[in-house]
Amino acid sequence: MVRIGVDENLAPELLANFPAEAEIVRLPRTIPEPIGIDFWIVPFYRKDAALAFQQLRGVKVAQSLMAGVDWIVPWLPPTVTLCDGRGVHDISASEWVMAAIMATMKRIPLYRDLQNQHQWRGFASVTDGFLSEPGPARGQYTVLAEDLSGKTVLIVGYGSIGAAIEARLSPFGVTILRIARTARAEPPVSAIASLHAQLPQADIVVLIVPLTDATRGLIGAPELALMKHGALLVNAARGPVVVTDALVDALQQLHIRAAVDVTDPEPLASDHPLWSAPNLLITPHIGGSTPEFIHRAFRFAAQQISRFIAGQPLENVVTDAGY
Repeated sequence: MVRIGVDENLAPELLANFPAEAEIVRLPRTIPEPIGIDFWIVPFYRKDAALAFQQLRGVKVAQSLMAGVDWIVPWLPPTVTLCDGRGVHDISASEWVMAAIMATMKRIPLYRDLQNQHQWRGFASVTDGFLSEPGPARGQYTVLAEDLSGKTVLIVGYGSIGAAIEARLSPFGVTILRIARTARAEPPVSAIASLHAQLPQADIVVLIVPLTDATRGLIGAPELALMKHGALLVNAARGPVVVTDALVDALQQLHIRAAVDVTDPEPLASDHPLWSAPNLLITPHIGGSTPEFIHRAFRFAAQQISRFIAGQPLENVVTDAGY
């Protein structure tokens, strides 16, 4: 039997697809003494994970169910194969990106604030200078929201979530630009070296890169300055991908807008200037947290365990110890 380590509180229905050859070992949050397992499903509780690993013995594979594993790599030894949850977040993360874009385009946070103040201020509410009344419309009516149709969207980090974002954007009639670490032909994906050339073309810039040494601080003051006036920056990646002080400055100068599910630092202190920065939508790192996500995650984990038992190559390998 292959011993599979899981959180002690894991619901039985999430184990329904696990192979019969798997012996389930329920691990307490605080492990009092060493326990031997072969395959470890890393708990979602990050602080507990590093401490828990110190009591585990014989681990050959650590399977994270999160897309980002930057918090695991520093303390997981190279003798353990690490796999991430790439793919299981595609739906929830891409839907958050769509919600953030549409909420900003239609000014939902602004009008929600006015609702809370019991104010009907449609014709006087938008004063940031990002909207205009071009051509024949000038002087006929006041522009109070925007259409997504016709916009150019730059997806920085074109992996499985990036592709899912594009699939949801495409029906809106947008132009998609794609950037990844390396260029690809189909669909056309540019290398990250083209970032500065493509930023000025985009009305919306979506960040969905992993946090690595190469992506830390990827978007700083020079990159924000290259964005169009009034362009929207959407960060669904990691907080440190964007230089926080530079973001605050660009927002306060009314150069861009932003919607972020991640920040640096995280969580934000109650007096952090990001809270009061104009034209910014903040959600507290909830983009992947849906009821459906955990079922997708553990179906994927079951498939990985079956591959492990059969001696087949694992998917989503981040660091390979050749188990």
